[in-house]
Amino acid sequence: MKLYHNPSCSKSREGLALIEQANQEVEVVKYIANPINEEELRSIVAKLGIAAEDLVRKKEKIFRENFKGKELSEDDYIQMMVEYPKLIERPILVKGDKAVIGRPPEKILEFLQNN
Repeated sequence: MKLYHNPSCSKSREGLALIEQANQEVEVVKYIANPINEEELRSIVAKLGIAAEDLVRKKEKIFRENFKGKELSEDDYIQMMVEYPKLIERPILVKGDKAVIGRPPEKILEFLQNN
């Protein structure tokens, strides 16, 4: 399993704590310090089963100032998140060919119980 984690995010920290409490082995990817490349991001979006747009944090200042109100394609959203990893919703737990966004963090527990 991999957890795409932002240590400065309280929800991300809560998600990691839940995984640790469940005694699950997880590789932690601090994606702000080690950005995700385009191929990996596309894979995550596919495993989540969502559109790339649904993974974007639209309340972030970067989004509001640079992208709000613009018509963007799937590729545009992917490139945006590669360039500005802070815009990626977090935490994201990936296990095999499935993934979940841990918002609220309890979704991680559901995911662990069902996958």
